[in-house]
Amino acid sequence: MKTHIISITYHDCALRYGLSENDLREFADLGLLGIDSATGTIHDEPEHLARLSRLRHELGLSKEGIDIVLAMRQRLLSLQHELMLQRARARQFEHLLGSTGPTLDADDWL
Repeated sequence: MKTHIISITYHDCALRYGLSENDLREFADLGLLGIDSATGTIHDEPEHLARLSRLRHELGLSKEGIDIVLAMRQRLLSLQHELMLQRARARQFEHLLGSTGPTLDADDWL
C-alpha cells in the first residue's frame, strides 16, 4: 500500500478538517502530527488528519485520549502484520510437511 503525504498550512488544515489551529499545534506538540520545521507546515497523511478530526469531533476525545487510541491502533496494525507473517510461515511449513510425509491435525498434538 502506497502512502501519500501532503504538506498543508495550519490554517488550511484547520479549515479542511474542522480542527482549530490551536488543536493542531497541540497535536504537533504531542507528536501526533508530522511538522516540517523549515516551512512551518503540517507534513502528514490525509487519512491520519481525517482520523484525528473524527476522534476529536465525533468521539469527543481529549488530546491525550487520542494519543492513546492512536498508540493502540499502531499496536493493532503491528500485531495484524505479525499474524499475517506467522500465517504465511505456517502455510510454508504445512506445504513442506505435506510434500515430505503425512500431516497431522493440530488436535493430535494436544
